[in-house]
Amino acid sequence: MAYRKLDQSEINQLISQGCQADDWDRVNVVTDFETDNIHHVHFSGDIELGRYDALIEIGHGITRSSGLRNAYIQNCTIKNDVYISNIKNLVNYTVEERVVIDNVNRLMVTGETAFANGLEIDVLNEGGGREVPIFDQLSSQIAYLLATYRHDLAFIKNLKQLISEYTQSKKSTKGLIDQGVQIIDCGTIENVNIGAFARLVGALELTEGTIVSNREAPTAIGSGVIAKSFIIHTGSKVNNAALIEKTFIGQGVKVGRQFSSENSLIFANSECFHSEACSIYAGPYSVTHHKSTLLIAAMFSFYNAGSGSNQSNHMYKLGPIHQGILERGAKTGSFSYLLWPSRIGAFSVVIGKHYSNFDNSDLPFSYILESEGKSLVIPALNFFTVGTKRDSSKWPNRDRRKDRNKLDLLNFDLLSPYIIGKVLKAIKILQQLKSSSHDNERYIPFQGQLLENKRIEKSIRDYRIIIDLFIGDQVIKKLLSMSETDSFDKIRSAFKTDANDHGEEWVDISGMFCPTGKISTLAKNIDSKTIDSVQKVHEFMRDVHDDYDQLNWSWCVKHIFEQYQTNLEQLSNQILIEIISSWQKATAIVNQRILEDAAKEFAPKSRIGYGIDGDMDIIDQDFENVIGRFEENSFVKSLKEELAETEKTAEKMISFLKDLKI
Repeated sequence: MAYRKLDQSEINQLISQGCQADDWDRVNVVTDFETDNIHHVHFSGDIELGRYDALIEIGHGITRSSGLRNAYIQNCTIKNDVYISNIKNLVNYTVEERVVIDNVNRLMVTGETAFANGLEIDVLNEGGGREVPIFDQLSSQIAYLLATYRHDLAFIKNLKQLISEYTQSKKSTKGLIDQGVQIIDCGTIENVNIGAFARLVGALELTEGTIVSNREAPTAIGSGVIAKSFIIHTGSKVNNAALIEKTFIGQGVKVGRQFSSENSLIFANSECFHSEACSIYAGPYSVTHHKSTLLIAAMFSFYNAGSGSNQSNHMYKLGPIHQGILERGAKTGSFSYLLWPSRIGAFSVVIGKHYSNFDNSDLPFSYILESEGKSLVIPALNFFTVGTKRDSSKWPNRDRRKDRNKLDLLNFDLLSPYIIGKVLKAIKILQQLKSSSHDNERYIPFQGQLLENKRIEKSIRDYRIIIDLFIGDQVIKKLLSMSETDSFDKIRSAFKTDANDHGEEWVDISGMFCPTGKISTLAKNIDSKTIDSVQKVHEFMRDVHDDYDQLNWSWCVKHIFEQYQTNLEQLSNQILIEIISSWQKATAIVNQRILEDAAKEFAPKSRIGYGIDGDMDIIDQDFENVIGRFEENSFVKSLKEELAETEKTAEKMISFLKDLKI
């Protein structure tokens, strides 16, 4: 944009409108500049002004003429059609087109800053050692590797170097308020970059930070918010007196209602209200809604914290050096307590207070109960509950991210090579515990927890049902894609996979399932400079994520060959028919048990409090008018429809396989 000096008549007109400048020679304007809408402004330092003659909406349907009024402006570029009114200090900013700044105390950059890019925060372990440098392109996957892969210091050093090179490019002595931003009724905003179409209304104090925002996914900062040393990403909403410090907030996150956090990472689609968080790694879909909840020095994802959930990491010896892991899908019940260090397995539920350290990570889908001061574990049980079924289906539908560039790579599959790998390990553990125990033992100790001896065989059977379900799902999906095939040789060819894709073990990298070998490849590529930027790290991870279906299938095929003690040449339609029959039976068992669990919500005790002034008939009528009938519940109906569809699909596939030429 071309600028020129003010002529004397324009200077005189501005002075007559209450304006002043430390040096009018340092005020430059666009060629078609007009003075009409600039009143009572003090200019200081180097100033560049646009043209202000358009109407602009400043919120709630209120429209005013753009222009500058009642402001002190120093070393700023103010682009076209901006509305600035009642600001005590606007210093060292570029203000893009159609920005609204109304009734703000201070908006300034005080020196060279990277706007929190590169700031290291002590996540997961308050004692340090797992510092993660935050930056405006941080994903849950990169953060996971930085926080947890400290066994490979060379990898961490190289990855941090790429981030450092990126954050250096963010340093500036001048901030940006991008196009379409609205900043209204705010207090102090200092050293903060503000992305396009962000809306800041009533924030008390924002210092040292970046607000990433765009037209598709505008970010909102609301009343009473105090944020220091932060990055808040696209589509997120932080309001209602939230207090955050040294915190990264990812895409589509909701934070508010006096929630406070320090040294924490909060990733995509999480919801954080009321609670207190310190040094947490809150992976995607982490939810904490209640007062009296303290989350500290822990890592989790797809997590739900019950009211009053509490955690502690201090043994009054060497300080708060302990940490806890709650794997994907874990839940903590109301007023639960966990003593770190402890580790909770995927999709497990913690109920009660646990004052000892235990490791439940190899027993997914567990119920972890408090019994006589001990931690009692029931493996596999939580797979057969309504909650787990509902959670796995609701997460994809609750993805609030509108940004085209979704940083966190998310896989919503309930069953995956990662989970099934855990299940296979759990079966071996339970078999070993059973064989080494005596029948008269009531409880069997395992890694700080107790298992009820008489339930172990049932847990093993339940885990095997889960495996049958997973394998059947994958085989059915593959066969449905080949329904026009007329030869079993073509089916057999689908089971021919690249051995390099099998992956001995999988991990859950904060929302993304990945073979461990891929992480090793990433580390080698960074070390060799094949990957030499943060952007290329993102591209590598996205390629792995996009290849999930093929990698998943390769892993499943390897497991099928092991389970049925066969190979590609020996694979027969009879084996596939057996897999489908097992899948059909497993689906029926799982859905029936989930339906039985759902029926508890309609049992007589669930009707307590209904029909408050009536007899049993009125109680039933009141309950049904509010909750509905079991048979008419949408979730119940969908389960029954799924079961019917399973029967139909199984019969179709078995018939299809029997008719194929061998």
